[in-house]
Amino acid sequence: MGKVIGLDLGTRTLGIAISDSLGMIAYGRETFRFEQGNYKAALNHVIELCEKENVNEIALGLPLHMNGDVGDHAQSAMRFKDQLLELNSNLKIALVDERMSTMLANRRLLEADLSRNKRKKVIDKMAAVVILETYLSMR
Repeated sequence: MGKVIGLDLGTRTLGIAISDSLGMIAYGRETFRFEQGNYKAALNHVIELCEKENVNEIALGLPLHMNGDVGDHAQSAMRFKDQLLELNSNLKIALVDERMSTMLANRRLLEADLSRNKRKKVIDKMAAVVILETYLSMR
């Protein structure tokens, strides 16, 4: 199976989660910050991480509107996927519906009794965990 990376792409942050080597358990890895719209930095970071961790499978969050429509953010995620594949055509990238991921991540952090400031620092990473968990449970 191997490790799988989960990604929650924003306009300035990229939440990253990674699974264990069996592809069973998801862990929050980091929140990568980049200049607004500088997706090239995020792309390069993901490619480097894939090489470092020997990962060839990615679960990328697809932020659809609540009614299922594809908006600007979802189109950005689809472009990000295409650009990742241009950099490494051996990657297997699945788009995962992430409509509820941030809400679920926030609920988990509230249950852990984290302050608002601490939640803000880790919410993207935790949303990536939810996206990765969703993907792992689907496959």
